[in-house]
Amino acid sequence: MAGNPYITPRLFTFFRELKQNNTREWFEANKDRFEGDVREPLLAFIDDFTEPLYKVSPHFRADPRKQGGSLFRIYRDVRFSKDKTPYKTHAGVHFRHDRARDAHAPGFYLHLDPTEVFVGAGIWRPDKDALLQIRAAILDKPAAWKKATGAAFRRQFTLDGESYKRPPVGVDKDHPLFEDLLRKDFIAITDRSRADVLAADFPQQFAATCKAASPLVKFLAESLGLPF
Repeated sequence: MAGNPYITPRLFTFFRELKQNNTREWFEANKDRFEGDVREPLLAFIDDFTEPLYKVSPHFRADPRKQGGSLFRIYRDVRFSKDKTPYKTHAGVHFRHDRARDAHAPGFYLHLDPTEVFVGAGIWRPDKDALLQIRAAILDKPAAWKKATGAAFRRQFTLDGESYKRPPVGVDKDHPLFEDLLRKDFIAITDRSRADVLAADFPQQFAATCKAASPLVKFLAESLGLPF
């Protein structure tokens, strides 16, 4: 049986070796492997995911550009990090809302690492204004939030990310949604195995997972005044 043409064992081999040799010299010597085993296949996946993504929502973008598109760049931002290794040792694909300015926006995400594979959805580290809007939407529409993140949703996804240690101004510690109102991130995660993403039907399974996560993404988008 044919495997996934976009994600192959060679992708994981490349990142496993990069993790052991995270230098500019090694990367330059293996740049053809990066292009042929990682970037070009994933850009093809992104391009071919345009139609399935449109069926989930017409307002999210599959952007196959090499720079500034749905595929995160491999270069790490080391300016404020003690870790000065120059390259990420995983691939990240983010399908963002078509009105998004950057990665801090509602979207669907695929993470490919030799030791960790998962699908994510939601919004990571919204800015202050967006965070206040999301929190206000949860306070104003608690039933809608609970429906979007209810039992059916949590059978497949785990709400993840960081939270504040102290209640923000205006948040009652006795509120029934107190834990959600403390969140800095509004992201849902579902783990996948390497075998899952190497399977021939993974693109269809990924589309189904995005569809299952859409109640959360819809709530977040609409709380920010964005269409879903």
